[in-house]
Amino acid sequence: MIDKDLLDRLCCPETKADLVLDGNYLVSVDKKTRRRYRIEDDIPIMLIEESEQLSMDEWKTIMLKYGRFVD
Repeated sequence: MIDKDLLDRLCCPETKADLVLDGNYLVSVDKKTRRRYRIEDDIPIMLIEESEQLSMDEWKTIMLKYGRFVD
């Protein structure tokens, strides 16, 4: 599990946006890129080329789940 202090310091390497922890993934709050980074053995894989871009619906569902504003 990712430590809260570490999570507070991490950001999306592409946009520098905040991240939300969703299971074994970190999801960028940036609506334009909607990047999701996996976590393996408690280590976030923060490489853009290793991330995936979520669909708008998938991203909105995750953001709403964690109380993030989506417009």
